[in-house]
Amino acid sequence: MGAEKETKKTVKNIIIGFGKGGKTLAKFLGQQGEEVLLVEKSAKMYGGTCINIACLPSKRLILEGAAGSDFSEAVAGKNEMTAQLREKNYQMLAQEETVTVLDGQARFIGEKEIEVTGPAGKQIFKSDRIFINTGASPVLPPVPGLKESKKRLDSTQAMDLTSLPKELLILGAGYIGLEFAGMFANYGSQVTVLDNSPEFLPREDDDIKAAVKADLERAGVKFILGADVEKVSDEADQVVIDYKLGEEKLTAAADKVLVAAGRRANTADLNLPAAGIETDDRGNIKVDDRLRTSADQVWALGDVKGGPQFTYVSLDDFRIVKDQLFGEDKRRVSDRQILPTSVFITPPLSAVGLNEKAAQKAGLDYQLFKLPVAAIPKAKVAKDSRGLFKALVDPASGQILGASLYGLESHELINQIALAMKAKLPYSFLRDQIYTHPTMSEAFNDLFKQ
Repeated sequence: MGAEKETKKTVKNIIIGFGKGGKTLAKFLGQQGEEVLLVEKSAKMYGGTCINIACLPSKRLILEGAAGSDFSEAVAGKNEMTAQLREKNYQMLAQEETVTVLDGQARFIGEKEIEVTGPAGKQIFKSDRIFINTGASPVLPPVPGLKESKKRLDSTQAMDLTSLPKELLILGAGYIGLEFAGMFANYGSQVTVLDNSPEFLPREDDDIKAAVKADLERAGVKFILGADVEKVSDEADQVVIDYKLGEEKLTAAADKVLVAAGRRANTADLNLPAAGIETDDRGNIKVDDRLRTSADQVWALGDVKGGPQFTYVSLDDFRIVKDQLFGEDKRRVSDRQILPTSVFITPPLSAVGLNEKAAQKAGLDYQLFKLPVAAIPKAKVAKDSRGLFKALVDPASGQILGASLYGLESHELINQIALAMKAKLPYSFLRDQIYTHPTMSEAFNDLFKQ
């Protein structure tokens, strides 16, 4: 009775991980009448990282904070939303007769053969095709005392707090760190961000990053740049960080410390060598231009393969795989040259293509267009005139090389610019378009004026 039950079964498709790419692929394959086994380690992650612990819950809390909501009530609303989304995603697959969702930890035990350990015991499955979509998790820097601290938070734990920290330290001034810094400051926390780089947002243009930093500081965020964190320790009801600025030794204390130091692929528990699947030195699964791994008929989708970690990239990974299996096999990862991004600080920072710093480094000739958000009528109506819009244009072709939009609704506007770039439309197309009024999109009439 005490022995674990072990069964063996062959299925046509195995998908490991319930992320955006994996769940969309499972649904599609099920609609084609193909048998699919989708293995997910945690029932709390149905639907993947985005809907449960990243994009959607964090943006919900960011918007609630900007609107002046109570933190505890906002977290409760966020939890209700994610629970509904989890159930919706589960039912989306459960209604497909040929799709089975299995809870458990998957690990490879051979070529196209996995072992799943879960509530049903140990089960072994073989498959014609395997798709890995296990995502990524926050990285914990090797700072003495950080791992042991009971006041340490990762991004998931920060969104599950039931009470607002009066004081919060954030390790990392990257985009994730900034989103949380702005969010908690809006709720009323005293936020201090420490980063070991002496330069704030080093890849951004000087005027854009200066505006972002100034606005966050006005919101109450304090930045300590060039900080070499030496030790983290819990003392009474606070966490204390010892750090150096140059040769000066200093300390900072708060109720909690949030670690925002990047993410690493979830591959450690998959036993990939058993299947001949290669990874790079960061643990990312190596894939070719069609998302194929080093093992035959095994693909990797989403964050687990490294590269840009966005849910819409994982969705596009699905399209590449779908085109191989049921289409013309023309789609490639290398086709994905125009990729818009948004950082959901308040106001948001969005970008696509090249900024001035990148264009200058590449030695490209460009025409620069700039518009302060304060000049846009809708910004005045919305009472948020912070920010700056910038766009670079190729003087010879008139095509847009890139844009950096820092301001109200930039996360929507950047998609219009990306679409124009993808379609190879001249900037004048956006300049001369008739827009409704008052809207932020009509800013393109003025942004691209000569």
